Amino acid sequence: MSIVTVQLGQCGNQVGHELFDVISSDALQGQRKVYSTAAWERFFHQTTRGELVARAVLIDMEPKVINQSMSRAAKSGMWRYGETSHFSQKQGSGNNWANGYCVHGPRHREVVEELVRREVERCDRLAGLMAMMSVAGGTGSGVGTYVTQCLRDIYPKTFIINHLTWPYGTGEVIVQNYNSVLTLAHLYQLSDAILVHENDTVHRICSQLLNIKHISFGDVNGVIAHQLGSVLQPALTADSQGVYSRNPLGELVSALACHPEYKLLSVCTIPQMPSSSMAYSTFSWPSLLKHLRQMLVSNTKMEEGIDWQVRPSAGSEQTRSLPGSGFNRSLANLLILRGKDVYSAETGSFEDPALYTSWLSSEEAFNLWKSPVPFNKYEKCATLVSNSQALLRPLDNMVGKAWNMFASRAYIHQYIKFGISEEDFLDSFTSIEQVISSYNQLQ
Repeated sequence: MSIVTVQLGQCGNQVGHELFDVISSDALQGQRKVYSTAAWERFFHQTTRGELVARAVLIDMEPKVINQSMSRAAKSGMWRYGETSHFSQKQGSGNNWANGYCVHGPRHREVVEELVRREVERCDRLAGLMAMMSVAGGTGSGVGTYVTQCLRDIYPKTFIINHLTWPYGTGEVIVQNYNSVLTLAHLYQLSDAILVHENDTVHRICSQLLNIKHISFGDVNGVIAHQLGSVLQPALTADSQGVYSRNPLGELVSALACHPEYKLLSVCTIPQMPSSSMAYSTFSWPSLLKHLRQMLVSNTKMEEGIDWQVRPSAGSEQTRSLPGSGFNRSLANLLILRGKDVYSAETGSFEDPALYTSWLSSEEAFNLWKSPVPFNKYEKCATLVSNSQALLRPLDNMVGKAWNMFASRAYIHQYIKFGISEEDFLDSFTSIEQVISSYNQLQ
């Protein structure tokens, strides 16, 4: 089954390009025909000349990034984008969610829906749709939310996952917190699951683990693509009977988003290191999984700086502390192991009931996928996708900053002139505060 990716705005298009690069280069490594065929069917269709063409639609209100992405893909020699699978305009959304959602989105609805429809019809069987976007600017967040709404109307029974890139806490856009609140509040009603990457976290990975001195957006996007690829590439589920999973988005949603109040997913991957160090490094599954479990428990996204003092605790006192502090309780976890000796890996520590909420058994809350094929040149690689309290702190910080601006009516007029009222803001605040409350009370 195939995934159609919808890349929205500058960030969505740049991350999407990096993801297809990772997937294609990983699939081409070594002699592994079954794995490669499954990956290509999932993410590409082939022309009569055997060219790999991404199952993707590229959307931006400015043409520069789309042109760059299409040119770089063609020059890679491994894959390319469809020649007519993109749409852009001459003028952006001005970092204003309302401009994207109320103006640009409706204005270009028909052409975008037609582009997506064409990609969907190229699939023998559709696994789902994945919209990739930032929450900080105007096009990715505003147009991205509107397009997701349209896709939900057209494909009501299709799995839709939104991948969101969270802005730097120090601020990329003055109104990024407004845009983030409005985006999340609307997507929570539309999406089956919302997979989040925080720029601050990925930046630290680039600096501390990959030893990159002058970090670019390309470096950040490369880390995000590596982690996404490790989730989306073919793997064997517990009941797959030796056949690679057919519907990765459906299985991801069923494993992790079992309740409509809990849709936020975070990702961490181990190991991550400079490519120059891989040849001199060896890893064992017990060590990798011990570190990854403690990263989950202490809500640490990197293997450096893990707080080994944090332990799972029963009862509710720990979970009612400040958002994001103390033990990180999970609703559900998906562990994905790839590489050498994968079937010998002991994963029982992730089935500990103390990690999970009391109203879901650990057998239901924990899922395991495996693939004996090394991923992206790593001999062994473990990825954890978690529906947990991990995103409470950035979510709470974002809402707090947005409230402070809203209380002083800062920049509200910029949204009102495009059709978003103060009541719309208040509804969005209420929606996100309910999400925060639900996650904060997991016990």
